[in-house]
Amino acid sequence: KVRMQLYGQLNPGKKIPGFSTILSNMVKNDGIASVYKGVDAAIGRQLVYGTARIGLHRTFSDKLVQMNDGKPINFAVKTLSGMASGSIAVCIGTPFDIALVRLQSDSMAAPQDRRNYKNVFDALVRTTKEEGFSALYKGLGPNVLRGMSMNVGMLACYDQAKEMVAKLFNDPMENGPSLSTQIGSSAVAGFTAALFSLPFDLIKSRLMAQKPNPETGLLPYKGIVDCAMKIVQSEGPMGLFAGFSAYYGRCAPHAMIILLSIESITQAYRNAFY
Repeated sequence: KVRMQLYGQLNPGKKIPGFSTILSNMVKNDGIASVYKGVDAAIGRQLVYGTARIGLHRTFSDKLVQMNDGKPINFAVKTLSGMASGSIAVCIGTPFDIALVRLQSDSMAAPQDRRNYKNVFDALVRTTKEEGFSALYKGLGPNVLRGMSMNVGMLACYDQAKEMVAKLFNDPMENGPSLSTQIGSSAVAGFTAALFSLPFDLIKSRLMAQKPNPETGLLPYKGIVDCAMKIVQSEGPMGLFAGFSAYYGRCAPHAMIILLSIESITQAYRNAFY
């Protein structure tokens, strides 16, 4: 996913290859281990950012339902809950995002331009030493926007879809949603999460991976708006959705597994303690 997003930046004017082409080239050129490059950073990111955004959204949503006299909250309020929880979680987890993007993009660079990080901790320590602590928060702006859109697409849309799918399947949800309701609504949430967040995820990846020009010392992008405009100018409007196949292939199963797990764990907790 990251390689597809950065391909247009590193190879201007060239058509971005598909997911299968990228994957086969990775295995051919760098071995099967390259597919798991940055997995330690990805795990760290999920432990910090993933748990925070889900836990905060559920906490905010439950509190808002309580303030609404126990009645279901509308989609606008669910959206605000998703945006708030997503933005807070991103501020906690961005350093791991920096490490993940850099570890995955390093092998795409020319040998002389590689940073050659050993692992996630080496990436975090060296980034701080070489570029200052603030470098761990490069791309924070688009990352916050990405986190907000991801939470709205995944969690707020899931809550809304669950009500709609339950009506379609005549599911009263008295003891929680049925399995068919959970699967249907989580499938919807997987698609909306990918669709809403990909442009911001793309901009985030390019801002995090950019390096100063060796001759001018200037960075390729000045900020979020400049990055978005340059992508559209050089790659067209659909350039903002580069790597959608890989991104959706990552987001949809991830969202469905997380959402189905949450429902099961929550129901088991309520049965045990309430």
